Amino acid sequence: MRRLRGVTTCAVLVLLVAACGGQDRGAASAPATSTGSGEGPVVGVILPDRATARWEERDRPLLASAFSIAGVAAVIENADGDEAKFAGIADRMIASGVRVLMTTPLSTEGGAKVERKAKQAGIQVINYDRISLGGMADYYVSFDNLNVGELQAEGLLQCLGGKRRGAQVIELQGAPTDNNATLFADGQRRRLGPLYDSGELRLVASQAVDRWDPVAGKAAFEQALGGNAGRVDGVVAADDALAGAVIEVLKGRGLAGKVPVTGQNATLEGLRAVLRGDQCMTVHKPVRDEAEAAARLAISVARGDVSGADDLATGNTRDLVARRDVKSVLLGADPVTRDNVRALVAQNAVKSAELCAGDVADDCDELGILVG
Repeated sequence: MRRLRGVTTCAVLVLLVAACGGQDRGAASAPATSTGSGEGPVVGVILPDRATARWEERDRPLLASAFSIAGVAAVIENADGDEAKFAGIADRMIASGVRVLMTTPLSTEGGAKVERKAKQAGIQVINYDRISLGGMADYYVSFDNLNVGELQAEGLLQCLGGKRRGAQVIELQGAPTDNNATLFADGQRRRLGPLYDSGELRLVASQAVDRWDPVAGKAAFEQALGGNAGRVDGVVAADDALAGAVIEVLKGRGLAGKVPVTGQNATLEGLRAVLRGDQCMTVHKPVRDEAEAAARLAISVARGDVSGADDLATGNTRDLVARRDVKSVLLGADPVTRDNVRALVAQNAVKSAELCAGDVADDCDELGILVG
């Protein structure tokens, strides 16, 4: 696997590893997390939902641990996928006088509205994982999501191999309200667009899936597949959950493992699908690195260390709506195929006992993944 690009502080990283949970498994509701003594500047963090397990299982404990280690007070709450709740949490945090507001917006409009209120109150804003287009965030921490899309496209082409010429492709993209989904699609088109234009590949359909909902994704894929007389040679699925929905349909038609399917997020189920051969690849975006980078940035801003924050945010992200550049920390990601899943176990990104349970035990044994 190629080496990750991004921000790493070994002393903090070692302490954070213990707080990192396994791969996404679904999370129970959790109350707000508070860190620090309550004295000094406070960082307010709003996570977006519980439907995607990473936010509660991984981001919350990683962020809480980082702020606690630094001795910085922080309050972490979850919007539960509700725009009204997101706005209400933000209003409370702004009224309480947090020094920094770090949000993962549910939509660009809702995020931008909150950011305007925060700026009016003199509060610094960090967008975490997703940017609010047209907003007023001072900083943005995420992955190089254009590159993630490129990795997905390249993965599909490699999986198609010699069957590439004339291959018919269906795309399931992420939520239209999520700028990350737009960036993934843009990255895919950098690589696949010229092949569609030349006729080397044929784009059957491309459908954005509201809320990244696998049920809606399954319906959209079934419709696209039915409209093409059941023919498909490759599927660009924007994340592992949508890939799972596609695989479910393909299994019903006896095509699972025969039609390459991409993914993204390297979830436990996504990795298990890769081991089975039902999914040809996924993309690993190390949440630990992202949480660490965001915490370090927020701590610098909370302490008034602007130069330190700017030293961390060495990139720029163009907000085409607001027509401005947002100082950014953009981290690298890695393609994952059956041949290199083992590396994620070595990195403690996934627990071998969970990965190798059940019907993929023989696959793990074949690949030398030791269960411990």
